[in-house]
Amino acid sequence: MKNFFFLEGGYLILGLFVLLITLFVTTRPFMGKGAVKKGLAGVSLILAFAIGAHYIVTMSRIAGVKEAFEKDEPIICESRLIRKGAQSIILKKSQGWRLNGDYFVSDAYSRPFFAARCIVYKKAKPHIP
Repeated sequence: MKNFFFLEGGYLILGLFVLLITLFVTTRPFMGKGAVKKGLAGVSLILAFAIGAHYIVTMSRIAGVKEAFEKDEPIICESRLIRKGAQSIILKKSQGWRLNGDYFVSDAYSRPFFAARCIVYKKAKPHIP
């Protein structure tokens, strides 16, 4: 559950803001009876579905990245430390990287890379018609 709040915390705050806007709009005098219930229920359902789907997709991507890392496949991780030039790093288990929980760490880098910000690197195969 800790991962859920860590990964989806920003979206939960945005969802709360959207619910507050919905509450404000549905309580205006020009809205019909029952608009508050219908509006909050509909928007809550949509937000819950979207946030839940995002969490499921993110957790499956993390699992895929961890599995590929254990097979020594290259992983591309976003580097927020470097804002100009190369903003990603390619890491492999055979290059001295290790997995510490959900973080990739190395003695050569001062900061870890969170697995949710990484993808498996697959070279594109040439398309021959």
